[in-house]
Amino acid sequence: MNPEQRSSGFAIITVAMAATFLVRYGELALKSPPVRREFERTLERNILERFRLAGLPCRIRSDHGHLYVVCEEAANALQLLRTVFGVTSVSRVEEVPSDVAVIETQLLKLASPALVPRSRFAVRTRRVGSHPFSSQELARTLGAAVLREFSDRELSVDLTNPGIELFVEVRGPRTYLSLDRAPGPGGLPLGVAGALVALVTNQRGALGAYLMMKRGCSTALVVDEAGAKLAEEVLRRFSPSVRVESPIPSVEEALSKLADAVRADGVVLPLTVDEYPDARVRWGDRVLFSPTVGFSDAEVEARWEAVRRLAS
Repeated sequence: MNPEQRSSGFAIITVAMAATFLVRYGELALKSPPVRREFERTLERNILERFRLAGLPCRIRSDHGHLYVVCEEAANALQLLRTVFGVTSVSRVEEVPSDVAVIETQLLKLASPALVPRSRFAVRTRRVGSHPFSSQELARTLGAAVLREFSDRELSVDLTNPGIELFVEVRGPRTYLSLDRAPGPGGLPLGVAGALVALVTNQRGALGAYLMMKRGCSTALVVDEAGAKLAEEVLRRFSPSVRVESPIPSVEEALSKLADAVRADGVVLPLTVDEYPDARVRWGDRVLFSPTVGFSDAEVEARWEAVRRLAS
């Protein structure tokens, strides 16, 4: 293991064919070193907790800018990882030494089933550390090897709009090969930015809760029948332990009671621009958040559909 890597987990995997996933995060890397370290630790804890709740043993290790998750159940692991706030993308990878000959051999094996005749492909390389080659040189070498190895398939290089992308991430002495990148929700790890309660009775409310969760806020929910369905089918995929309560005897009382119980910093409401002034008066000194206040109904519907697809 690279000396910069650290390891944590709740079980050790002994199955040789366990899948390795490279987990990328974006916004965390922009923080100051102490904040970044704390956010990274929170992200690791959140991933481990998600796997624990699902009953899936895993291991996690990390280097500067990436996490590596090893798990036996590849399909379930991928779905869990791509619904963790803070994760920008996930790839199932093959790990090999950072030797050009080894990288070339393994990339050809990995790519062969995907490169059907007349495929348009691109080799995407990234490199961290000191190596006797640049990213561009490695990409040219690997691209030429693909064309040479599969010359009977009439392949072509297309860096603008390829049908297949071959990802090669060289990180010190180890290189990670993959054929895809599954998007994650991005944002910040859940729990790094305080507590909120949100009213979820429709898509606008559900989207507002999601957007505040994406900013790292642990968000409890007050729901009616429609909101309970949105929470169960979508929001709980991103926050399985989310607290959900019904608006009894009234919405305001339920929100205030729950806010006090979880020591919330504010309340998230599904307001439009016209509704905001009255809500501000009605809630007095309570801090209000309404991240969808500037969205039209059509924008809310489109954004919520994207969230729903990510959760599915």
